[in-house]
Amino acid sequence: MRIDKYLWCIRYFKTRSIASNAVKKGHVKVNGSAVKPSRDVYPMDKIVVRKNQIEYQLTVLDIPESRVGAKLVDIYRKDTTPKEAFEHTELLQYAKKHYRKKGLGRPTKKDRRDLDDYLDEPE
Repeated sequence: MRIDKYLWCIRYFKTRSIASNAVKKGHVKVNGSAVKPSRDVYPMDKIVVRKNQIEYQLTVLDIPESRVGAKLVDIYRKDTTPKEAFEHTELLQYAKKHYRKKGLGRPTKKDRRDLDDYLDEPE
């Protein structure tokens, strides 16, 4: 089975064209090398998929006939992604929530309250 079709079948991508574009851009590696979307996948191949700043590491266990349900995905692949990859993403999300570049837009209500509290402090 083609690598783009396999990634679509095991629900890593919503559509096959998105999977194909990800493979073309080099976000997918099979056994350590970048591949084309037409590359065939065989059992025991190691796949690395970079998606949403996380590098998912997979091992192909079996080839599905067609797209499978979410509960059946574990029959066809083994996920060996380290936990550190997900922790790094959580830290990035927390940083984005509390960071706003200087000069972008009006201050939020919380920003105004913080400014008022700072200016009202006795010296």
